[in-house]
Amino acid sequence: MNQERFNLDLRKFLKEVGVTSQREVEKLVDQALADGRLKGNETLSARMVLTIDGLDLTHEIKGAIALE
Repeated sequence: MNQERFNLDLRKFLKEVGVTSQREVEKLVDQALADGRLKGNETLSARMVLTIDGLDLTHEIKGAIALE
């Protein structure tokens, strides 16, 4: 196994996950604020699940995102 290539590809994947996820959450929060579904003082529960085929991996992270 090429450890350097593995680490670079893994970091690239995780960066893409982070950047695209943040954009999607920001877009949906803006829409929810605009149409009144959110007031802007909520704390949203969040959950991210990472699965990798071939490794039998399911890794879950839970957290909270405060809008205020």
